[in-house]
Amino acid sequence: MGNNLKGAKRQNDKAAASSGAKKVKLNNQKSKVTKQESESESESESSSDDLSVSEDGESEEEETSASELDESEDDELDNLDEEQQNEDDLDDLEVGDDEKENSTRPVDPNKKTSKEQHSEQRKLLSDRKLQRKSGAKVQDIKKLWEKVRVNQPAPTKAQRDKLCDEIWELSHDVINDLVLKHDASRVVQTLVKYSDKERRDKIVDALKGSFYQLATSAYGKYLLIKILHYGSKESRAVIVNELHGKLRKLMRHREGAYVVEDLFVLYSTAAQKQQMIREFWGSEYAVFRDSGKGKTIVDIIKESSEKKQLIMQNLYGTIKASVEKGSTGFQILHAAMKEYVSILVEDIDANDSAIRDFIDLLSEQFAELVHTQEGSEVACCLIALANAKERKGIIKSLKTHRSELIKNEYGNVVLITLFMAVDDTVLTYKSFCSEIFTAEELPPLAQDKFSRRPILYILRGLDGKYFAPNVKSALLKYQDLAYQKTSKKDKEVKRQELFDKSIEPIYKALLESRESGEFDKLLSINIGIQFVTDLLTTPTSNEKVNSKLRPELLNTVFDKIIKGDVLEDFHLLNKIPFMSRSVKALMHGNQFKFNNETKKLVQVEDAVEIPGVGVEFAEKTIDEILNNDNLSNWTSGQPAFVLVAAYEVLQLANSKKFKSLQQQLKKEKKNLSKEDKGSNLLLELI
Repeated sequence: MGNNLKGAKRQNDKAAASSGAKKVKLNNQKSKVTKQESESESESESSSDDLSVSEDGESEEEETSASELDESEDDELDNLDEEQQNEDDLDDLEVGDDEKENSTRPVDPNKKTSKEQHSEQRKLLSDRKLQRKSGAKVQDIKKLWEKVRVNQPAPTKAQRDKLCDEIWELSHDVINDLVLKHDASRVVQTLVKYSDKERRDKIVDALKGSFYQLATSAYGKYLLIKILHYGSKESRAVIVNELHGKLRKLMRHREGAYVVEDLFVLYSTAAQKQQMIREFWGSEYAVFRDSGKGKTIVDIIKESSEKKQLIMQNLYGTIKASVEKGSTGFQILHAAMKEYVSILVEDIDANDSAIRDFIDLLSEQFAELVHTQEGSEVACCLIALANAKERKGIIKSLKTHRSELIKNEYGNVVLITLFMAVDDTVLTYKSFCSEIFTAEELPPLAQDKFSRRPILYILRGLDGKYFAPNVKSALLKYQDLAYQKTSKKDKEVKRQELFDKSIEPIYKALLESRESGEFDKLLSINIGIQFVTDLLTTPTSNEKVNSKLRPELLNTVFDKIIKGDVLEDFHLLNKIPFMSRSVKALMHGNQFKFNNETKKLVQVEDAVEIPGVGVEFAEKTIDEILNNDNLSNWTSGQPAFVLVAAYEVLQLANSKKFKSLQQQLKKEKKNLSKEDKGSNLLLELI
């Protein structure tokens, strides 16, 4: 009995505590709303005080706040109803908790509805706009602008020109008041877009002296980029010259960095780009425009050790500040990094501490470098200069971007440099290759001009057939740089280890891709069939590849290329221009090659025989043609070149199939035409 009473008492205490907590919560909500209302009233009073200041007495801070008000005014209007709704919800909650108290509370007859408050707020904002400098004129200009920018239906050229003339008449004397406001700036952008060269030049003249301010303005920067885009060469030169000496400061500015990047990448000549880069060397080159002109940064640092230290300090300071601001992906910054790395490479031992600091600064930002030519060069040099621990960090930051890295025009060079420089082939294979050599990933990569190069490097090394002389020389330079200090493992051993790990997964991926149809797409593209041919003609000691995987892939290729009616347009020999050359390469294998001096096919001594290709593939092809009595169909067009290749290979190899082919071709001699290039070659052979 006593226990029951104690339990009931605890329940009553708990209920009372719960009720008290609820009341406290409601009181807190009410006080919060009251606080918000008081803050809103104080802000309104402050705004009213600001409005009472005369136009002549406006300070720079008030003009800036006017621009900020333009940006936020729409948000204020949108949030007005929401705040009112929150107040109503709180009132409803209080009624639910204490109906008696609220039901007796008198209703304020002067309280305004949400619609009335919204209307007053809109009127207040409109009055604020009109009270600003050139406020009434801006409103008239915006009305005309609304007609110019409409797209459906778009005004005719004559109508648009007339409207632009009217806008210019109203705005030409107040243009400096427009360009920094978020809405008025868009008016001037439209005017620049649809005006002729003469008016654009007038706008540029009117804005002279304001380009730095525009570049650092949240709204003005868009107008400046518009002028760069649509303006003349003379206008761009004016902007470049005015911003000269201020580029380092702009690169550290959140808004200005984007203007400098566009100016450098899109709108500057080669000479202007060099001028912009020299500015990063230091104050001397920022003040004196022609200082250092015609010289490289290496030439400059060799003149004086003091200049070297000063230039390195200025470059590193600008680069570090920009990286910390999140501007690592900018091409102009990559160009500045390239200048800095050029100094570091000149004396690796003396600059060892600076190299370590620079790699540490960029190790987590490497993915931001590889999409530009300058950034790629920086990344490759740093990979070559890095020690084993630093390379692991670089690989860690890049491996999550492996797909973008291998597909990029410059990124694939960075990946090849990693293959050439990093001694830990297990790490590089797991980080990049294991995810690439799959049935889903490999076929699309193999048919892309750039993404196939790292794979072909693993298969064939720096074969001149795939690597242009400038790319090859650059890669060899990075390799030599890596072996100066860090890399130790033999170059060919390193590539062979990657090859041994990769060859089997590559074959499996291509064989598995037959089910999805990706392999057929690969064969229907010139560079795709070229990749498959090079894979099949690359020797390997892998027993599984030689005994099972290569024969299976060869049979698939044979069925797709040789079998079928060659008279049909959809046959791959007629459809793909490179196909006959691929068949020719499969027949030559490693056993035969074309001698450029004698212009004849010759047999290679001590050649590594590849199962399934060479003479074996040529004999299999001839058997397929002769056994089906299809020889006459193969004596013209692209198929005729296949017969020529088979004839030459079988003749040099003294194959038993040669005489049968020769006799059958002689019977077809009367059907061979000198007008057809392939038929003519067959006539010359027999």
